[in-house]
Amino acid sequence: MKFVDEAIIKVEAGDGGNGCVSFRREKYIPKGGPDGGDGGDGGHVFLVGDEGLNTLVDFRHKRVHRAERGQNGMGRQMYGRKGASLYIRVPVGTRVRDLDTDEIIGEILQEGQEMLVARGGKHGLGNIHFKSSTNRAPRQATSGTPGEKRNLGLELIVLADVGLLGMPNAGKSSLIAKMSHARPKIADYPFTTLYPNLGVVKMGMGRSFVIADIPGVIEGAAEGAGLGLQFLKHLSRTRLVLHLVDIAPMDESQRPADEVGQLIAEVEKYGGDLADRERWLVLTKKDLLLDEEFDQRKERLLKELNWRGPVFGVSSITGEGVDELARALMEHLESLAKEEKAAADMPDETPYDPTRS
Repeated sequence: MKFVDEAIIKVEAGDGGNGCVSFRREKYIPKGGPDGGDGGDGGHVFLVGDEGLNTLVDFRHKRVHRAERGQNGMGRQMYGRKGASLYIRVPVGTRVRDLDTDEIIGEILQEGQEMLVARGGKHGLGNIHFKSSTNRAPRQATSGTPGEKRNLGLELIVLADVGLLGMPNAGKSSLIAKMSHARPKIADYPFTTLYPNLGVVKMGMGRSFVIADIPGVIEGAAEGAGLGLQFLKHLSRTRLVLHLVDIAPMDESQRPADEVGQLIAEVEKYGGDLADRERWLVLTKKDLLLDEEFDQRKERLLKELNWRGPVFGVSSITGEGVDELARALMEHLESLAKEEKAAADMPDETPYDPTRS
């Protein structure tokens, strides 16, 4: 299935049904009075999170989504039926934007989460509501109000704990394939990854995390070059970014330190919270070097970058260092989860102020 992470749709809530002008007409009951019923409310439009979906491709084929209109009121004080609401299923991780106002309406982050995106119209009143002592035969009723119509931009941002960031051919796809059951395309040419891949790394009973691989980032990605700009947003929800660097490039003129600096510059140009994400350095293709040569290159790279964060050396071919990296990631994510839980459970120590309302 083709991966589509952006779509534009139009949603139209149902109009409210009109009120009815009617009078009671029965044998032996002359001038029975007004008995026109109200119309029904129009149906709403909701977006619903569905973990079974992983792309917005279906919205490329159907762009207009309408909820049901409310039924008009009828005589004998019969009210119109409410219009059925429309529930549109979207992948978990979908961000919703009103294209007319450029306002972010919200995000769908959980299975079954519902978001109201268009409210149905209100019902019209029948003439039964307008009778009075001075107006025994009202011939007025109100029309239902129209339902909301909105142009929405849907943007899917994959939900992952760990994101892989690197230049083309840095070994991102090989690493995610080694660490999880994901099977991304792997080849010896750049840009083999054309869309994000997700993999679940299982570390035992009840212990796992999700890792995301995005297409390689090149110079100028923040201005739209390559595929990096389109998919950098998928790293914005990760807790941790693994910065992959080819420690043994085939072209000796390529300096790993320059590639790291270039990548960091593109991330900073992209903006948002991504530049502030915690980042670990992962040196790939370790199997191509002798241990002594690897240590020398690693020491030189860390010195040139003035790197102070965690550093790992891995080989996706032999598996060297992969388990160590996975364990460190799992322990770090569990530590973050404990800190967040402790912060959430911390009681409010703000002193009581009797003057505060």
